Amino acid sequence: MTIRVCRCDSDGTILSCNVEAVFLPVGLSTGALIAILLCIVILLAIVVLYVALRRQKKKDSLMTSKEDVRDNVIHYDDEGGGEEDTQAFDIGALRNPKAVEENKIRRDIKPDSLCLPRQRPGPVEDNTDIRDFINQRLQENDVDPTAPPYDSLATYAYEGNGSAAESLSSIDSLTTDTDQDYDYLAEWGPRFKVLADMFGEEESYNPDKVT
Repeated sequence: MTIRVCRCDSDGTILSCNVEAVFLPVGLSTGALIAILLCIVILLAIVVLYVALRRQKKKDSLMTSKEDVRDNVIHYDDEGGGEEDTQAFDIGALRNPKAVEENKIRRDIKPDSLCLPRQRPGPVEDNTDIRDFINQRLQENDVDPTAPPYDSLATYAYEGNGSAAESLSSIDSLTTDTDQDYDYLAEWGPRFKVLADMFGEEESYNPDKVT
């Protein structure tokens, strides 16, 4: 800052003037300080936000498939045109490898029937009647042990030898014409007195019994 200093007499006449440079301390107002502080705070907020976004991107890139719950649209190469298309598909992919295979023993038929050679039907002559042809094929399938449906051997509990209930065939052998002696019911006590009286009266009134 430059200041001009002049000397004057008592009447106010200028005698001499000198130019001097005066340096004054520079000061900041309150508004300037507030503006500077706001700029610093905004810059710090921008830096913090930028660092947070960078860390979030790194976490998303390291996310496992279990943590990723977003829906994904995946395009599959579907072959075929639905039920109407019976040619454009691979039957090998649909075939069950555990199904019936060649030279595999069946568990639902007897083993000895597998050893029998399967009779192949012979060629049909042109002049053969259709009824004879059907009967011939029907007979061949009836005698073929390897043709379905397959018989399975099932063992059930039976009555007879070795059974705790023994045979029930004796029930059918009993007839009502034979005389029965129910006198032993009277010896069983008062609980069987009613039965003893009933069969005793029936036996006493039986006209076929000779006393």
